[in-house]
Amino acid sequence: MFHPANPVKMTLLNKMTTTNGNLLEVKNLRTYFDTEDGIVKAVDDISFQLKRGETLGIVGESGSGKSVTNLSIIRLIPDPPGKIVSGEVIFKDNDLLLLSNEAIRKIRGRRIAMIFQDPMTSLNPFMKISRQLMEMTQLHLGHTKAQAYEHAIRMLETVGIPDARARADSYPHEFSGGMRQRVMIAMALSCEPELLIADEPTTALDVTIQAQILELIKTLKRETGTSVILITHDLGVVAGMTDHVIVMYAGKIFEQARTAELFSRPGNPYTKGLLRSVPDPIAEQGKLYQIPGQPPDVAHLKPGCPFAPRCDHVQEICHREFPPFVQLNADHYSLCHFAREVFAESGNPQISQIGSV
Repeated sequence: MFHPANPVKMTLLNKMTTTNGNLLEVKNLRTYFDTEDGIVKAVDDISFQLKRGETLGIVGESGSGKSVTNLSIIRLIPDPPGKIVSGEVIFKDNDLLLLSNEAIRKIRGRRIAMIFQDPMTSLNPFMKISRQLMEMTQLHLGHTKAQAYEHAIRMLETVGIPDARARADSYPHEFSGGMRQRVMIAMALSCEPELLIADEPTTALDVTIQAQILELIKTLKRETGTSVILITHDLGVVAGMTDHVIVMYAGKIFEQARTAELFSRPGNPYTKGLLRSVPDPIAEQGKLYQIPGQPPDVAHLKPGCPFAPRCDHVQEICHREFPPFVQLNADHYSLCHFAREVFAESGNPQISQIGSV
């Protein structure tokens, strides 16, 4: 069970949201990279919202812009070669993109925390685990050395590190991959963040450890009201963990909807392809589906829809014109010329076009 260090303070934080009820609003965010091959539009004009206590899943193939989106939110894009070109990231009425470097450092780790993909490269190999955890609370919570050490022990116990007091003074290489990932989660949770960004938190972990880590994130969300952004390739995790889903492709949001509706009635050919790629235990052996072709080179995108060369529903207009963003249902949007037809394959809902992205 997760035990916040200051439940009274956490309760007060839970009451603080943006004026319209959203904890986070991303508006028209663009992040580009200047490379030898040209300008790579890794994140190209995306917008979404996240309410307090909800979990948002972000899915898509490698290179679709998932991680860059969330690194942009907390302003960890390396500059150069990357640059946040435009947009707004409103976190509790403050635009994070307009804050000074000092101000954003006070938010990172304290109010917005991130679990990175690779715990071995995220942990300092020359520092003991306890020291790395202590730095967080000494910096953000003003703990003394003794207080920080005891808090570090409690956090290691919280994430299930056995014999935490004895293991706290170990170095990262003395931990297994699963235990290092737990340490990263302990660091992320140490200051009771209001927003947790988990970037592939279960990558390369065995199934048992995956389940334990995901359950830990669920417990955090349930007991503290923390909002979560979960980046993953695993659609099974998305189905069981999230309230809403964003599907990204070529730096764009191709579809967004409530999780149950997206899985039952996808409105984009790319989303349908991803869902078909999930292994089906009752399907005929050897019939695993994969989306044909390769993701596009975002430094040299051709006119029209980026997914057109791989799409089952492609028509001539797809190669010529960029698709519009279409509303399929309440909170359900799809970037596709034929979103109506794709969505209607499983029914006949009322839908309306809301303009292009």
